Amino acid sequence: MAIFMFSVQVRMARAALGWGIVELAEHAGISTNTLVRLEKGEDLKESTIENIRFVLEQAGVKFVDNDVTFGVLVNKDNYIPLP
Repeated sequence: MAIFMFSVQVRMARAALGWGIVELAEHAGISTNTLVRLEKGEDLKESTIENIRFVLEQAGVKFVDNDVTFGVLVNKDNYIPLP
């Protein structure tokens, strides 16, 4: 199953969590260069995208994409701010 999210949604999710590129890359176990490539809209391996999405969802992010809007929401119960 293909995992899809807009590159801007990753930036939105980071902003909502207060995470920088370094923090998300560390949580996802990827290089900052890989994350920058994703946020620029470049293609990555599906497994890498799945991993990034999983990490963000575990931190409380919900990706929204319907016929009219797209974005992110943060679940207060799962929210994991940086220390």
